[in-house]
Amino acid sequence: MYLQKTQFLLQMIKALAVAVSGVLAGSAAWAGPYVNVENNAGYSGGDYLGATTDFHVGFEGAQDVYSYYVQGGPAYSSPQGEDGEFELSGKIGGNVQATDQFGVYGELSFITADEDPSVGSKIGVKYSF
Repeated sequence: MYLQKTQFLLQMIKALAVAVSGVLAGSAAWAGPYVNVENNAGYSGGDYLGATTDFHVGFEGAQDVYSYYVQGGPAYSSPQGEDGEFELSGKIGGNVQATDQFGVYGELSFITADEDPSVGSKIGVKYSF
């Protein structure tokens, strides 16, 4: 179990390092480090399911029409009715501003878990009036 988490984490770190180095190679603006503490709670039909709190350190930057970030660190997962535990989690994402009013954004995230690591994605568009 622990070996699977470690192998998954190393794969994610390698993927993040490759992605970040590619972005940084063409980037003139590097905004620098930040800390992000975020709690995500879940509910279904009014019932509380649990929560995960991320304690991340990250880096962000921007260039003319795009911005990006990468962050990671421990996450405390506490499902309803179960003991909480620390996992490892991370995110990489960005935004491309195609016009003054139209942008496209995306994010890839992961968190380790006892059985299988979880990976998530987010992609969207934003139009401002």
